[in-house]
Amino acid sequence: MKLDYELLDVFTDRPFGGNQLAVFPVAPELPLATMQSIARELNLSETVFVRPASAAGAACRLRIFTPGAEVPFAGHPIVGCAALLSELGMVPGGGDCSLEVEAGLVPVTARREGACLYAQLTAPRLPTTGPKPPPRPAVAVMLGLSADDLDPKADPEGITSGMNFLAVPVRDVAALERIRLDSTRWHDLLAGWWASFVYAIAASGPRERRVRMFAPSAGIPEDPATGAAAVALAALLSRSPPEAPGREAWTVLQGQEIGRPSRLELELDYGSSGLQAVRLGGSVVRMGGGRLEIPDTASAR
Repeated sequence: MKLDYELLDVFTDRPFGGNQLAVFPVAPELPLATMQSIARELNLSETVFVRPASAAGAACRLRIFTPGAEVPFAGHPIVGCAALLSELGMVPGGGDCSLEVEAGLVPVTARREGACLYAQLTAPRLPTTGPKPPPRPAVAVMLGLSADDLDPKADPEGITSGMNFLAVPVRDVAALERIRLDSTRWHDLLAGWWASFVYAIAASGPRERRVRMFAPSAGIPEDPATGAAAVALAALLSRSPPEAPGREAWTVLQGQEIGRPSRLELELDYGSSGLQAVRLGGSVVRMGGGRLEIPDTASAR
């Protein structure tokens, strides 16, 4: 069996930046174990298999895999797929449609912007906070920091957008850059907690945040760009809403420490009762593609 895929760089306007993504735009029905093996073989943050929709109103269904697990919602695969499928003419409405993921239907819009593609998703649900996190000193030690390196005005906190994260606000960008995750302490602290993904956050401007994300449990030592975490971050950003209903634009920068700088664009819409919608967008570079040849015996396992 021959399977063709496209390789994209997502949340960047230049090659070799952002977060890599493999997309199988016309994927046959495959066993879950085979899709997981393919994701592990390609060893990117995520690999997506595009399948016919099973939900009414969806253009298609996305199966999203990290090297270690299938995930219900992830920003860079959805943004990347929306841009690619629009470019290939595989979705209706010129790129304005809904894509089906395990977390629900995700409205997307996509277009070409010069040499790049661009796509934006609307989160299928508003982000929320989770249970009480592990103790602040233990979190600092896990990150290779002192307690003084954490933000004195904000404690670590669980946040979710359909994927769960331990958000750790740190004092400044210098502290963010010093983080060295201790895998043994991570396992002892988070392997059995509500969230095992660690999302460190530093203020870098009035409407800008620098972040890092670590997901050892998913086979990702450090992620270049994490869209689901950026959507979840809106749960914290929206605690200081504007005085009147309207829209706020935020920029999230990630990946500088591992040589793959990424730019994620957040929009927060507020109504009279608070946060109403979260959108996430970014540029996409189409890098090329390839073909996997899988023996029928392997695909049947």
